[in-house]
Amino acid sequence: MINHAFYEGMTRDDFVDLPTSIDSIDNIQVVPANHFFELHELLDKKLGPGFSVRIGQQMKMEDYGVLGLSWKTCSWAGEIFERSERYFKLLSNTYFFEVEKDIEISRVFLNREALRRGMELSNEATLSATVLVLRAITESDISPVEVSFKHAPPEKLDDYNKAFNCPILFNQTQNYIAYKKEDLDRRTAKADESIHKFLVERVEEETKGIELSGNKIVNDVENLIRDALPSGIPGVEQIGQIMGMSRRTLTRRLSENGLTFRDLIKRIQEEVSRDLLKNPERSIAEIAFETGFSEQSAFSRAFKNWTNQSPVEYRKIQ
Repeated sequence: MINHAFYEGMTRDDFVDLPTSIDSIDNIQVVPANHFFELHELLDKKLGPGFSVRIGQQMKMEDYGVLGLSWKTCSWAGEIFERSERYFKLLSNTYFFEVEKDIEISRVFLNREALRRGMELSNEATLSATVLVLRAITESDISPVEVSFKHAPPEKLDDYNKAFNCPILFNQTQNYIAYKKEDLDRRTAKADESIHKFLVERVEEETKGIELSGNKIVNDVENLIRDALPSGIPGVEQIGQIMGMSRRTLTRRLSENGLTFRDLIKRIQEEVSRDLLKNPERSIAEIAFETGFSEQSAFSRAFKNWTNQSPVEYRKIQ
């Protein structure tokens, strides 16, 4: 936010009264929420209506840390909201997404009550950034069909219209962004590439009368499980569908290699958690999220069952 404010003409002197000094920002991981909202309010006053929407348009997936990294492995566009909901339940109580699906339209509600102007502006930035994230993971120009805010409209709507490219409602009962259901069900670019690869391999098996090696199948399943874990533990049907196999066929192919689907889930969870614990910047809660657990305590119990050590004990000896 501060970097973009510099880009729009502000100087370091404009930030001398910030409760968190700009000189300290590079050395801290988080700032208090009230300081963050205060910054939103300052920039709104200094740079006029629409700064929150403009900054949302500048966000990249990498800016969201672990959550943003997890978005890159989503299988369909709307899965980013499922992962966001799991993440915020584990790591934050600031807000959460809720998706309501109708026959043709899906509304993504941003359930965060704005107790001050800075929170209203932050909500605007969040929904603005959502547009960019969905376009990035689908590599398409999909746009929402409607955006709704609980607060009053600003004096100028130019930046809002440019960012959302759809009707924008104010003074509504809820904050949400709405998309065509088919757009949120759209496969992501990464998933399309993976599915195409798997289906080509299945066609080759059928037409050439060959059968891929058991090791190749296991490796493919492991990679898909690893990508799916931030959304929760995947089912064998889900993985089989991506690979163009029935549950029975996938189960048989794993069995031929002396494995069960449950074996692979546990093995990947342990491998991922061991690897992530080597990075001291990853919190235990973040690692629980990335390995498919809905509670940090459940992850800690499982890890101790795998290693006879708690995650904290394991990290100390790495």
